[in-house]
Amino acid sequence: MVTDPGLARLMTWLSPGFPVGAFAYSHALEHAVAHGEIDDAPALIRWLGGILEFGAGRVDAALFRAAFEAVRDGDDARLAWAVERGDAQRGAAELAMESTAQGRAFLDTMQKVWPRDRLTAWRAALDRSEREPAYPVAVAVACALAEIAPRPALVAYLHAFAANPVSAAVRLAPLGQTDGQRALAALESVIVGAAAAALRRDADDLGAAALAVDWHSMRHETQYTRLFRS
Repeated sequence: MVTDPGLARLMTWLSPGFPVGAFAYSHALEHAVAHGEIDDAPALIRWLGGILEFGAGRVDAALFRAAFEAVRDGDDARLAWAVERGDAQRGAAELAMESTAQGRAFLDTMQKVWPRDRLTAWRAALDRSEREPAYPVAVAVACALAEIAPRPALVAYLHAFAANPVSAAVRLAPLGQTDGQRALAALESVIVGAAAAALRRDADDLGAAALAVDWHSMRHETQYTRLFRS
């Protein structure tokens, strides 16, 4: 269960208006659209479903769980491990930048609007280690400190994760707003299943296999015209 205040915070923290700059990233979708791989709603659903089940969505869900449980249990070493793995588990430079830039922006806003001593201490520890938190790690820390239940928090995170490239696809591909909503509706069960799987499997299972996304991300780095940073 999630309390009313917890639900309100989830809706705020993971809304498109929260200042993490999510609108600037397409998670390699821009290059895939430019090369004709995504030109309708079914193709977009397949693309994002694969990312949620086998790619960065799977990795992010595992990192979210690890960071949440670390904060809940007061395990600073486990939290540091999640931060380190967040750095390592990215297939391309732009995908790494997409995650850490949003993680840094999320943490900065949290410190200004919802300040907590433990957040300040964690920010100092990150500075000492010269690392930035992956986006799912930053969100998980905030949710754990706010005592929001892990399952709804993770479902909300993965929904926001999927909604952002859907928004990008509506701007890039010949898709309308209704097609975008069809995609999100079709991905509901995938999102819920991905969250449940992450909470059920071994906490150290961070493997992923979304090679096409990684390839498109690498090619996007030198794409001639670009609207997005990834």
